[in-house]
Amino acid sequence: MPKLHAEPLLFCFAWAALAIAGGVLAGRWAALILSLGLLPILMAATALILAKMEDFAFERQVRWGIIVLAALALGAYLRS
Repeated sequence: MPKLHAEPLLFCFAWAALAIAGGVLAGRWAALILSLGLLPILMAATALILAKMEDFAFERQVRWGIIVLAALALGAYLRS
């Protein structure tokens, strides 16, 4: 059985928690945008970074940065 890596698992939990929080606090459309809307953005950023630079640490930082920006955007939407 392959080794289970904690960081990707934590990232998946954070993404799911963000989508659930968006659904609970802002409605179904927010949950849809935070779950499916981030998918092409994250996939494109990951593919571009790994294809051009092959830098896994930078890819991880960008991936987490996108989730943090999405959480900040949700917070700004909820404050308005």
